[in-house]
Amino acid sequence: MHHYRQALLRMRQGDSDRDLAAARVMGRPKAAQWRRLATERGWLDVSLPLPDDEAIAAALGSPRKARTTISTLEAHRGRIAAWVEQSVSGTAIHAALKRQHGWAGSYSAVRRLVADIRSRLPPETTCRLDFEPGDAAQVDFGAGPMLIHPDGQPRRTWAFVMTLASSRHQYVEFVWDQTVATWLGCHRRAFEWFAGVPARVIIDNAKCAITRACAQDPTVQRAYAECAEGYGFKIDPCPPHDPQKKGVVESGVKYLKGNFLPLRTFRDLADLNAQARAWVLEEAGERCHGTTRRSPLALFALEAPLLKALPSQAPDLGSWHRVNVHRDCHVQFERVLYSAPFTLVGKTLWLRATDAAVALFEDYRHVATHPRGLKPGQRVSVREHLPPEAQAFFGRDRAWCATQAERIGASCAALIEQLLRDQVLERLRAAQGVLALLKPYGAARLEAACARALAHGSPHYRTVKTILATGADQRADVPAPTPEAYGRTRFTRPATELFAELIPHPQQDLLH
Repeated sequence: MHHYRQALLRMRQGDSDRDLAAARVMGRPKAAQWRRLATERGWLDVSLPLPDDEAIAAALGSPRKARTTISTLEAHRGRIAAWVEQSVSGTAIHAALKRQHGWAGSYSAVRRLVADIRSRLPPETTCRLDFEPGDAAQVDFGAGPMLIHPDGQPRRTWAFVMTLASSRHQYVEFVWDQTVATWLGCHRRAFEWFAGVPARVIIDNAKCAITRACAQDPTVQRAYAECAEGYGFKIDPCPPHDPQKKGVVESGVKYLKGNFLPLRTFRDLADLNAQARAWVLEEAGERCHGTTRRSPLALFALEAPLLKALPSQAPDLGSWHRVNVHRDCHVQFERVLYSAPFTLVGKTLWLRATDAAVALFEDYRHVATHPRGLKPGQRVSVREHLPPEAQAFFGRDRAWCATQAERIGASCAALIEQLLRDQVLERLRAAQGVLALLKPYGAARLEAACARALAHGSPHYRTVKTILATGADQRADVPAPTPEAYGRTRFTRPATELFAELIPHPQQDLLH
């Protein structure tokens, strides 16, 4: 209406259609039509007031609508509209129409109909979230470059990014995984980087932080809840499928990928993190931010005093895991075995792992604590956790056998030493069996039986047991009497007399 009023005003001032076209108010053909319509309505009479916008609009009539064509997919409009509401992509819709309905049209027809359906939907509205200094930080993971892992294989790295929502100052660390332990460690180092803690941390619904995503009642990972309690911040998870609630860090991750990673080379993970820290302080922190129009480091200088102070003692961060007690009285965590009391075999326990120790809990009752194993396949055991018979078996080792034998006597100690010294056969059980005879027969009889076995040159468990069972240890060793028939005979002489006649005397040699 503004252009028509301007053209009408200049016509009343005497401008021609050529003048209107030269002034770029209206083209000559259109100006001629507008002049005829204004003349018919008497609007060129300078004595009359200019018509209002409603009168001009009524005179012009409704605008001409562009001619529309009917899509070849009009029969499928309802079905395609339902797919669009489910956020199905156009290529997937095109493939489904070909596969399920035998449609042979082009993708362009699908794209045009999808655009028409979306244009008829009510527009989405949003609002920008503002944060006070020290109020919140937003956290997210982003894909990093491929590097050679210490195991020698190429592996994807992940960028942990924590951004203060007010100043936009960042903490960036590249890691190998997104486990709970890595998540907690990155939080600790981020708070130390900022030298303070924000009032709340806005996150998405990653499994390392949220075990059950829900817009109203999300379930927080037990270890992450302990971290929040130790540092004094609140966990603020975004509703599912709504990443815009943490758009600050989303933009930070995009800025990291677009401005730091391209055209750089990295030797290893340490070099990658060193370059990232320098980039944050020298480039990202000094730039003029597109939203705040200030540098993040300048705003961080104002926000830092408003962050919560770090605790005087850093919380002991640990990850919680559900483990089963196997029949060998051990649980397995990260390929390392840890013992648990034999009474808990078959039950499910909570395992809390830190960098230095592993603790086991039955519900909330503490069961055991072990030093953290370092090698896969390592077995960290406490003998008191085993059944009584197993404790007794493992307690009777070689040192125990030698000590017990010395208490019984010298003969017993000598027999046990010979058993354990065998170079071919492991005879620890035989030694344990010999010492087990102490209980039914006593120390005196066992010592005598061992002496008798040694005298006969048979240091075996079965020999000692037979001697005790038959009572041979209690009989005196008296030589058997020689019968009269075996007395001195006529032709028998001692060996000394036999060989005395054959040996010449020294004096006889001198005489001869």
